[in-house]
Formats: sequence, C-alpha cells, structure tokens
Amino acid sequence: MATEALGWWGVPLGILAGTLRGSAPFLFVSLGECLTEKSGKINLGLEGTLLMGAMSAYGISYLTQGFVGEFWAPWLGVLAAGIAGMFLGSIHGWLAQQPRVNDVAVGIAMIIFGSGLAFFLGKPFIQPQAPQLFTLQFGAWSSNPAVQSALKISPLFLIGVAIAPLMQWFFRATRWGLYIRAVGDSPEAARAMGISIFKVRFLSIVAGSFLAGIGGACLSLYYPGVWTERISSGQGLMAVALVIFARWNPIQCLWASLLFGGAQAIGPAFQSVGINAYYYLFNAAPYILTLLIMIVTCSPKRTLVGAPGSLGKGD
Repeated sequence: MATEALGWWGVPLGILAGTLRGSAPFLFVSLGECLTEKSGKINLGLEGTLLMGAMSAYGISYLTQGFVGEFWAPWLGVLAAGIAGMFLGSIHGWLAQQPRVNDVAVGIAMIIFGSGLAFFLGKPFIQPQAPQLFTLQFGAWSSNPAVQSALKISPLFLIGVAIAPLMQWFFRATRWGLYIRAVGDSPEAARAMGISIFKVRFLSIVAGSFLAGIGGACLSLYYPGVWTERISSGQGLMAVALVIFARWNPIQCLWASLLFGGAQAIGPAFQSVGINAYYYLFNAAPYILTLLIMIVTCSPKRTLVGAPGSLGKGD
C-alpha cells in the first residue's frame, strides 16, 4: 500500500490497514482457544493447527479453481481449513484425556505433528498462485488509492467479529454453554449432574480447532495471501497469551486481537513512510507484547481471575 504519498498520515492509516488485516487470524485462533480452555483444557497445538489450516485452504483453493471457479474455490479452501483443524483437534481431544497424559505435552507434540504434516503436504503449493478471498470495499467513498486499499476488509474478519458476541451469548444462555462452563469450573459437580466430561471437552477442543483452522485460511487466502512454511510466525502460541489477557472472555478476545493485529502492523506502517531504523524492533512488537502479558499475568492472584477452575489441573 503506497502510504508514503500521505506523509505522516500514512502511519496511522497503515496501522489501521494492518490491524484490520492482521487481527483476523488472532481472532479466530483466540476464540477457538477460549472455547477449549472454558472446558478446562489447554491446546498449545493450535500453532500446528494454524499452519495445517493455512496449507489446506491454499491447496484446496488452488486445486478446485478449475471446477468451481475463482470465487467459490477460496470458500472451499476455508471449509477445508476448518475440517483440517477438526482432524487435529480430534487427535488432541482424545489423547489429552487419556489417563496420566498431560494436555500441555500433547499440545507440544501436536505443534510438531501439525507443522510437519503441513510442510510435507504443502510442498507442491509454495510456488503456484491460488485464488484469494474477495474483499469488501469500504473505502470506495474515497478517491485516494491508499485509503481504498486500507479499507479492504475480508468477510472472514466480519464473521469473526460476529462470532465473538455469539460465543459470549452461547456460554451464558444455552444448555451446552452451561455444560462447558460446568466441566471447566468443576468437573466433579458436572459429573454429578450426569454430564459426560470426556464428550464435552472433546467437542470443545474439536470446535475450537475448527475455528483455529479457519484462522489459518485468513493467512493464506487473505493476508499475506500466500502459502509458505513460515506464514504463521508463532500466532498460534501468541493466542494462548491473548486468551489469558482477555480473561477467557470472547468479547475481550476481539479487542485483544485488534491490539495484537495493530502491534503487528507497526513495523510495516513506519517502513511505508521511509522509516527503516529499528525496523526489526518494530516487527518484534507482537512478541514483546506477548512477553509483557505473560509477565504481568504471572502473579497467581491475577492469573486466576476469570480462569476456569479446572484449567491445567489434569482432571
């Protein structure tokens, strides 16, 4: 995006554009992790899920463009990304609930498995160009190309924004939402109510992984819109810190995702107006933010605020 013609106004415009584009993967992955952790389990394997989703979306979009056209092929890719996430989630959901198995260790193993599978199957799709998702032109009112480019918004971002309040309502006002919260807060009480802890947690992990897979589709079919082995840049692991920062609240996950997306956009925004000094430091902003969040929330009293009661206890 040529924001240099706007002078210093290009910096906030560039950050706005980067926020709208870069927050979508954070949003889907954090909502998926929020759903998983509400049931009392942690899924560190979402980094592998994100990569598998990105590869699946890109590959299916490329392979099906000749059959369904360039408009529908990316949407088939999004569906494939979600299904790939469910596949990895089902493995994690089963393994993490076996006796004497730690869900954190399983998550680390799933990062390796998901990443390796994505890299192996995605080799043929590194060079070819797959059809991309269309964008909504919210900047059509302006004659400035930079403004028009900044306000191109993916429909996936809007879907993610809609999911956040729906998930909040789901937790508060539905029977299944009550089951998930009961299992996450007090498995003993949930068991006494006749709720299957294994079933609720398994389905929560699978559904959360479905959302994380779609987050991968945001990367490969929207921004940056390519498939490479380094496309995720650790966003799946950052989402775990993001959920802690959001206090396991879907609405706050939305705001936290926008914050992380904005932090990710600082480096490119300054570079767009010719500021190249400390470029790598600006690019490290999301990682610095993640580290700061983990430091601030390391106090037990603060970490437990809003956390599901059985989270990380291995029951």
